[in-house]
Amino acid sequence: MPRRKPIELWFQDEARIGQKNGLVRQWARRGTRPRQPADQRYKSAYLFGAICPARGVGAALAMPFADTHAMQAHLDEIARAVAKGAHAVLLLDRAGWRMTAKLVVPKNISLIFLPSRSPELNPVENIWQYMRANWLSDRVFNSYNDIIDAACDAWNRGTASSINPAPSQPSGCANGPISVNREGRW
Repeated sequence: MPRRKPIELWFQDEARIGQKNGLVRQWARRGTRPRQPADQRYKSAYLFGAICPARGVGAALAMPFADTHAMQAHLDEIARAVAKGAHAVLLLDRAGWRMTAKLVVPKNISLIFLPSRSPELNPVENIWQYMRANWLSDRVFNSYNDIIDAACDAWNRGTASSINPAPSQPSGCANGPISVNREGRW
């Protein structure tokens, strides 16, 4: 790497978003058995997100699975978001799909793996908590597309509130391996 090449510090993680229903409980008089409908849908998506707090930018992909293919697509998305002429140092946890030799790391990114079981070292975890608390909790989604729309909307709102200096600047949530900004609709 050239001596005076600008370095950007990026943080990456993913979150599962969607239906995750457990037991349904209802208060009732002792000895009665009231009927309680339960939503049995289990559709979900994974939101792969990365942020560069110094530049106030982020890059995200909503994917159907968390696997090596999804991680490769996300690395490619991050590589496109790195400033021209800069090199990104990407801090991430040790999930299996990140540790595989099958990943082709773009030339403008270097990976640094965080210690095991240390989510407190990754600021993206705070964005997930903020998104869940403000836009994703207690939601019932009617379709997979509704999950994707909610995930991208929460990412754009959450990163705008957390890292973007200008809220009007989109953070680039895209659906699937195609890099399309949410405003462009997919």
